[in-house]
Amino acid sequence: MREAPATRTVALVWGVALLTYMVAVFHRSSLAVAGLEASDRFGISAAQLATFTMLQLLVYAGMQIPVGLLVDRFGSRSVMLAGTVMLVVAQTAFALADTYALALLARTLVGIGDALTFICVLRLVSRWFAPLRVPFVTQVTGTLGQLGAVGAAVPMTWALGRWGWTTAYLAAAALGLVLAIATLLVVHDSPDDRNLRGPRLSLSAVGASLAASWSHPGTRLGFWMHFTTQFSSTALSLLWGYPFLVRGEGRSPHEAGLLLSLMIVAVMASGPVLGWLIGRHPWHRSSMVLGIVWSIVAVWTVVLLWPGPAPLWMLVVLVLVAGIGGPASMIGFDLGRTSNPVERLASASGIINQAGFTASLILVVAVGVILDWQTPGGSTAYTPEAFRWAMSAQYVLWALGLAQIWRYRRKARAVIDRTQLEAGVLA
Repeated sequence: MREAPATRTVALVWGVALLTYMVAVFHRSSLAVAGLEASDRFGISAAQLATFTMLQLLVYAGMQIPVGLLVDRFGSRSVMLAGTVMLVVAQTAFALADTYALALLARTLVGIGDALTFICVLRLVSRWFAPLRVPFVTQVTGTLGQLGAVGAAVPMTWALGRWGWTTAYLAAAALGLVLAIATLLVVHDSPDDRNLRGPRLSLSAVGASLAASWSHPGTRLGFWMHFTTQFSSTALSLLWGYPFLVRGEGRSPHEAGLLLSLMIVAVMASGPVLGWLIGRHPWHRSSMVLGIVWSIVAVWTVVLLWPGPAPLWMLVVLVLVAGIGGPASMIGFDLGRTSNPVERLASASGIINQAGFTASLILVVAVGVILDWQTPGGSTAYTPEAFRWAMSAQYVLWALGLAQIWRYRRKARAVIDRTQLEAGVLA
């Protein structure tokens, strides 16, 4: 039996991986508070503005399975380094872009760099921590990673106002250079290997591996849990939260920024709690997700039916409850972890991770299309009524996701050994 790695070494590897993920989240979210500035800079409509995030999410979701296979083949360290460099290039291009087409290309590259990061971090956690600690550390990783979104919500707002578009985004790009150096110096794929390489995979082997992962109802349950929990908070944090709060609910830019930051507070507060709960009660993971989704649905319903702008306290409740959906989506990865052998872990995680971002992509585009339909005058003409129509698109996604969670929850429980699961054997 090999010796457990030193605590300091584990902390260093996890710390650098966590910081890399935080910076990726920062880049992913950096357009959220710049939507109105982007509309003015490029002279674009709501649907065109939504295309930035649509392409970013489309690329991110589409890359998840290939990235999972890359991580299984080349290891977390190499793939994460490539993602960090890609994000530096992407944000530099976005800072200098002076046309809509160039800006679209830059945001596409952001999606690629972002996609090359998170699954690497999940794989590192599974390699460096004991199985019974993985659910908690995974949740803490996802929770602390959202500090990157805080950086996009408040400091980025300040930087845009103080320095302007180009300097603010160039400063954001510089963060990745530091993380690339740290990854080279600190990160190892496992306690025994600096660079862990998997076997070469033929197309037939890739197909068989993905089919085996997808055929397990636990993977499918994790997929639909991720699909249903994440899209509301993602759409708010990436693009539509700021315009919704300012134009739809009549809040000041300062209040909107604080509300979006509160959503990150909810993520950070609830993540470790959920990690502890699923570690103690893994059989009830789907029950936790169902309860959280119904809570999000209920709060959104109150806000959208409120006569006139909702009061500030109600919007605080909205962002806090919606924010819990982010950590709840991480429960899907734990289903994938306990439903697949370690050699398929990254590819199974890729299958699951594309779910929430696919749903987020659909919602982001739907909101933009509905806003343009309701307010053809552009972003300056957005009305509260238009936002009520647009945000109601979420109900279609919730209905689909809840039905599928209930369906695969029964199938997964039929094939998973509860005793082994609760004893930590399934890891």
